[in-house]
Amino acid sequence: MYRKTYVEINLNNLKDNVEKLIKRYNNYQYYFGVVKADCYGHGIKAIKTIIDSGCNYLAVATLDEALTIRKKEKNIPILCLGIINQKYLGICEKNNITVTISNYDYVNKIKNKYEKLKVHIKINTGMNRLGVNNKEEFNQIYKYVKDNFILEGIYTHIYSPNNRNLTNAQWDIFERITSDINISEIPIVHIGASEATELYSKREYANGCRLGISMYGLIDYENIDFKPTFSLYSEVIQINDVIGETVGYEGAYKVDKKEKIAVVAIGYADGIIRKNTGRNVYINNKEYQIVGNICMDMLFVRVDDTVKVGDKVIIIKDIDHIKAIAKYLDTISYEVICSVGKRVPRIYKQ
Repeated sequence: MYRKTYVEINLNNLKDNVEKLIKRYNNYQYYFGVVKADCYGHGIKAIKTIIDSGCNYLAVATLDEALTIRKKEKNIPILCLGIINQKYLGICEKNNITVTISNYDYVNKIKNKYEKLKVHIKINTGMNRLGVNNKEEFNQIYKYVKDNFILEGIYTHIYSPNNRNLTNAQWDIFERITSDINISEIPIVHIGASEATELYSKREYANGCRLGISMYGLIDYENIDFKPTFSLYSEVIQINDVIGETVGYEGAYKVDKKEKIAVVAIGYADGIIRKNTGRNVYINNKEYQIVGNICMDMLFVRVDDTVKVGDKVIIIKDIDHIKAIAKYLDTISYEVICSVGKRVPRIYKQ
């Protein structure tokens, strides 16, 4: 690491968060650790901790993600939540990657039988992203999958868990679409992701839950004191005394009185997009403001005389800071941490 810009991942805190969740939801059989987007920006090395802490299934978005994990973790089952091109199903079968099927047109185009391919059928219950839309289509897929693959699971996604009426409607749709089969014969049924699992009682037929953002502590639950897992650091590489001039591209920040401007070795190519201008970072336990247009590889912070070249800059501090950044950027915590690119190395704190 030749640049002192890095993400610190606290594996002890990650372990503590996952163990608390599994203890809280102890009436499930399957705990899906959702590790898509490079484990929500935490990096592949965090996955072993998630498994060791009790998750007995992993979920990813793409086949590329699944195969990257499979090289490290040989035995854990992995579900791909996205759609995989039919021509790669042999790769999935060979590498024990579970496939999502969400419409009949997909299975109808499959020319070969894959008798060892594990499949989960996804039901669209209102989000209108992926999933089977009605009972007739579901029954067609159900018969096809049973005859050609290993039907391991059925699932849906609760898209607005804070809206109780919408969520109850989703469960009604799920039950209606699957009503022609004995759902208790399906080995795995998983409905809720982090928020829905917390906010609603377990359905009798559901034996799996998906743990995503909650593992990383970026959600508010009663009686759970989540610990921070993700922090982002950089350093001051130069300090300029500026008066009566401007700072950065387009001269976006104008200095009237004399100010000290610290240049920090991180920019939008690292995931700190230009909208971050105006929000705070931490240096020597004090808050300072980002000013001027953020550059590709550097940004500017207005500081005082206590700040020196080489000082560590906390760009993302902890759970509360991530939430504050998300609010400032008018986005969600997921985006804040997932945006930090792979150019920034991950350092793991045990």
